[in-house]
Amino acid sequence: MNAKAESPTPLTGVRLLLAGAVLALTNFMVVLDTTIANVSVPHISGSLAISGSQGTWIITSYAVAEAVCVPLTGWLSGRFGAVRVFTVGMIGFGIFSVLCGLSTSLSMLIACRIGQGLCGGPLMPLSQTLLMRIFRPDQRAQAMGAWSMTTVVAPILGPILGGTISDSWSWHWIFFINIPVAALCAFGAMRLLRHAETPTQPLRVDKIGLMLMLLWIGALQIMLDLGREHDWFADPMIVGLAVIAGVGFLVFLAWEATEDQPIVDLRVFRHRGYTVAVTSLFFAFGTFFASAVIIPQWLQTSLGYTATYAGYATAFNGVAAVVMSPIVAKLSTKVDPRGLVCFGIVWLGMTTLLRTQWNSGADFWTLAFPQLLQGFGMPFFFVPLMTLALGSVDPKETAAAAGLMSFLRTMAGAIGTSVVTTMWDDSSRVARSEVAGRLNEGHTIDALSAQGMPLDQVRAIVAQLVDKEAMALATTHIFLLSALAFFGAAMIIWLAPRPRRAADTSAAH
Repeated sequence: MNAKAESPTPLTGVRLLLAGAVLALTNFMVVLDTTIANVSVPHISGSLAISGSQGTWIITSYAVAEAVCVPLTGWLSGRFGAVRVFTVGMIGFGIFSVLCGLSTSLSMLIACRIGQGLCGGPLMPLSQTLLMRIFRPDQRAQAMGAWSMTTVVAPILGPILGGTISDSWSWHWIFFINIPVAALCAFGAMRLLRHAETPTQPLRVDKIGLMLMLLWIGALQIMLDLGREHDWFADPMIVGLAVIAGVGFLVFLAWEATEDQPIVDLRVFRHRGYTVAVTSLFFAFGTFFASAVIIPQWLQTSLGYTATYAGYATAFNGVAAVVMSPIVAKLSTKVDPRGLVCFGIVWLGMTTLLRTQWNSGADFWTLAFPQLLQGFGMPFFFVPLMTLALGSVDPKETAAAAGLMSFLRTMAGAIGTSVVTTMWDDSSRVARSEVAGRLNEGHTIDALSAQGMPLDQVRAIVAQLVDKEAMALATTHIFLLSALAFFGAAMIIWLAPRPRRAADTSAAH
């Protein structure tokens, strides 16, 4: 099929509404899948007979695959056309969702989640690109506002849907529910968006850059996921992975800095404002995402919460975010974005400090209230940071800068999850030793034995109590470190100059 005109005739009427709904629903589904599995990890771990830390690979594998594919979106759409790539990506996402639901082993599930991430990575930026092509210029701001709401609402509904489905049916259905949505969106794209196809040309892909990126990211993620089980650098395999990741990263940087058409345009880092903004984003988002992973696991494995109620408790952070997002968007044009970002990240740190007061006897609202407060500060962090970063680069670099920003944000979430879950497990072991050393075991055993319990049951109860308290101490320790990370990320932002111009954030994803 020949390439269409650069600026297609915008759609109108019902056809426009249906096409916009298809694009918004696609974005909703892809973002939903980043959080829907968070509360289902204990269910999946139990079903596949794996540990909780291994269960987090289901989250990180999707995130890493999505991050790797995002920088390829521009090349794919330029080579094959945005609508074709969008449609094929949607079909692939649906197929891998089926395979995820049918998985019977951890290796199969991780492989299929990687497939999901590779197919889903281009869908979010392409949904924005196509949205801008089907709406008139005077309608685009309103359309992007509606599209942005799906990005905010999906992470809220993800834990609730994941928990409810896992408890009511089985974890397999958190993937199966994607099938009708993927089929509907793929059909809608073929019927409604055909005229919005982008021009194509035989573009050259930076194959060496792509292979280097896959090499160092893959080695790094495997090292982070397997390190704890292999005693980290006491194992030659982990040392080898670390060397591959480090050397691969340095070679990748050198290659991309000198390549004419790089897979990742590193030249945008010459802008101090952009570099500072994405550095702050990396640390703050990695910390935020990691806490979103460990909280539901702790609630289910230690406090006896069902996946449904763990989803309710963690979803509160999105309620205030929905309300504050449009307010912060207006403030971003009137107030120094550095101040807004600093306030937002400090707010995240303060609400994280509230979690250091949690204990094994905390009730539902004690756990949910910091989540609700946290949502108030999230838009102050995300919205102005995007304005600051993209306002620091040249207009022609906006798309490349936005793609790299999305890549780093997703990688931060995956790396942060791997690091924090390892620290959490190690901290719980240390805490267990300390609790066991201070426990008046003899008095406790005598008191329980006096109630007629056999010795084996008494010992099991004591061990369960020690484990529960140790996990609570480890969790609060992680939150203390997380708060310090947030405060550090907030201070970094002041190294950036005030943006020179208003940013076109439509390229961000």
